[in-house]
Amino acid sequence: MAKRDPREPMIPERDQHKRPVMECVGLGIDFGGLTAVDDFNITISPTEICGLIGPNGAGKTTIFNLLTKVYQPTRGSIYLDGRDTKNLNTTQTNKAGLARTFQNIRLFKGMTVLENVLVGLHNEMEYSIAEAILRLPSYWRSEKIARERVLELLSIFDMTSVAEHKAGSLPYGSQRRLEIVRALATNPTVLLLDEPAAGMNPAETEELMENIKKINKTFHIAILLIEHDMHLVMNICEGVAVLNYGRLIAKGTPAEIQKNPRVIEAYLGTGGGEAGA
Repeated sequence: MAKRDPREPMIPERDQHKRPVMECVGLGIDFGGLTAVDDFNITISPTEICGLIGPNGAGKTTIFNLLTKVYQPTRGSIYLDGRDTKNLNTTQTNKAGLARTFQNIRLFKGMTVLENVLVGLHNEMEYSIAEAILRLPSYWRSEKIARERVLELLSIFDMTSVAEHKAGSLPYGSQRRLEIVRALATNPTVLLLDEPAAGMNPAETEELMENIKKINKTFHIAILLIEHDMHLVMNICEGVAVLNYGRLIAKGTPAEIQKNPRVIEAYLGTGGGEAGA
């Protein structure tokens, strides 16, 4: 089998004639004298589920921070729906269609489940600060629409029964699910999941796999996930990119990645590195 060039796009057949929803070209970042990510190239099609894997410290979360503009790239370009995001900040990037979750759950634990998801709907709120302060009819109309939307999202993930519960009171797996629902509330075209199965037991991981598939089919959006659970990656991802020392070393189908000598070497530790978080 011929080796696949890591720079070569992997586009599912259903998306062959569609414009990529996200592209990274020559992406890189330096911290002082350390190159954390270098020459990262990836193309994500509109409904693709793609995995980004690699040893600890390979630079995976740094990639997510670059995509969402937590860090500004030292070099290279990021395009969302063909638009260069060079001058966008984190909030603007979210409004452009990129949403994410985090390794460590970042919920407002003292707020209810419903309130947490309402926060995610800020992109769709159509009333002004003055209208909110004065509680004008336009404010109440927008609030009613927003709450209906939240309940709709929660129903997809069987969470309407806990809508009024404090987020911090939920079991760990439900908190993970809530964070994904809140990200979906921003109406993304690309959803970034940073180790969504971290800390989950096998039953919760299986449920997560089904939820990711449901998100992809229900919302028709692209999903890029970082994950160490290879069972999850190999069972739901159509394409897998492998990062090591901040550089792509392989890209392919799950079957190709499992047999790739460079990937095996990296995971055995002989090619591992600590270039980035």
